[in-house]
Amino acid sequence: MKKNSTAPAPMKLYCSLFGHNYEVTKKVTSHVKEYTCKCCKRQLTTNSDGDLTELTPKFQEINSILEEMYLRRMERSPESV
Repeated sequence: MKKNSTAPAPMKLYCSLFGHNYEVTKKVTSHVKEYTCKCCKRQLTTNSDGDLTELTPKFQEINSILEEMYLRRMERSPESV
């Protein structure tokens, strides 16, 4: 018996009728964030154009590298008071 990793049918129906209810799950940089729908658990991220895109393994890898570079840069930059 195969396990279904998608959301249950009532939650998918809710999202198809009323739209997704996204919340920010991870702030990669000040401009790039990852989002997850509270109902159906669909994951999205911001792409290079600023549009929302499905969070694929490729985008997960890009976001993790981007986050590392961003954090290193923030450590090096002088604190402005």
